[in-house]
Amino acid sequence: MNNDLFYKIALTFIPNVGAVLAKNLVAYCGSAQAVFEQTEKELLSIPDIGPVTARSILEQTVFRRAETELERVIKNNLDVLFFTDEAYPYRLKQCHDAPILIYKKGNIDLNKHRYLAVVGTRSASAYGKKLTSDLIDDCIDKDIVIVSGMAFGIDIAAHRQAVKNKIPTIAVLGHGLDIFYPAQHKETALAMLDNGCWLSEYPFETMPDRENFPSRNRIVAGMCDAVVVVEAAKKGGALITADIAHSYARDVFAFPGRIGDTFSEGCNNLIRFNQGSLITSAADIFRLMNWDIDHPKAKKKSTQKALFVELSSEEEQIVNACQIVKSMDEIAIHAHLPISKTASILFSLEMKGLIRALPGKEFELI
Repeated sequence: MNNDLFYKIALTFIPNVGAVLAKNLVAYCGSAQAVFEQTEKELLSIPDIGPVTARSILEQTVFRRAETELERVIKNNLDVLFFTDEAYPYRLKQCHDAPILIYKKGNIDLNKHRYLAVVGTRSASAYGKKLTSDLIDDCIDKDIVIVSGMAFGIDIAAHRQAVKNKIPTIAVLGHGLDIFYPAQHKETALAMLDNGCWLSEYPFETMPDRENFPSRNRIVAGMCDAVVVVEAAKKGGALITADIAHSYARDVFAFPGRIGDTFSEGCNNLIRFNQGSLITSAADIFRLMNWDIDHPKAKKKSTQKALFVELSSEEEQIVNACQIVKSMDEIAIHAHLPISKTASILFSLEMKGLIRALPGKEFELI
């Protein structure tokens, strides 16, 4: 049995411990396994851990469920991406409420390529479907991955057109990966696995309950560089995704619609209130995102790394983490170090003139 993965899965089953608190536990304890090795006194010293949660951890009642889940993961050939893993999508990792663990089925590196979410109403018009098809067609040979939620309407139109054009596409689901919803879209879902994947934060046997989908939308927004709303009513999942994208400092784009059309009202409001940039084609996105030119990210990264060759391995871990996240807790998690050790190394690096402290226990490279 993979002990490391077992404890990571077990962490997600602790009652009343969500993504933020789970990351805090890992930051203070040093690893998922270490969380279950703490004494009651040590657990109670961690912020927001009360007696009930401490007892849940100490009694280890989640272990049986975690063992079953791990067996299913192995049997179904799923990847499990923990928040501290290199394979975990780095864009999503920057979001404070990102899931601590996600399940993945398919073949795609979630840290390569450009990621574009395409979302909209489930009641898509012919106009909306045509906009979606044209948008996806224009993404051919642009190193773009299309992300959506596999719902009726705009979502499935985006996935199908991506599959047709052999563009990588990802479905973020609001249920476990042992079922598929809606069942009518299973053929498209299976077709995308060779050049994309399914993602979910939910374990096996999680049904597609209504409350799961707004939570699912934060993954769609968080793992992408930008979100495009094609058609949307005044309220709905697409606008929730756009709102979350704003909170994550992601770019939001919207196609305008005819005044008075129910499923254009959401897009028109995004544009009217400066919450989404007006676009008429994919070319507008490429221009606004500066995707018509290549950015030498890899070159910059290797140059920066060369500056720190005299650092200790732990100092290098902290420096590498500071390139991705800023808060002390997230730096500790990314560097796989306890928070007390992280604080000490951050102070040392600050004295060496390599990082600067920011308000709110945040840090950045100089």
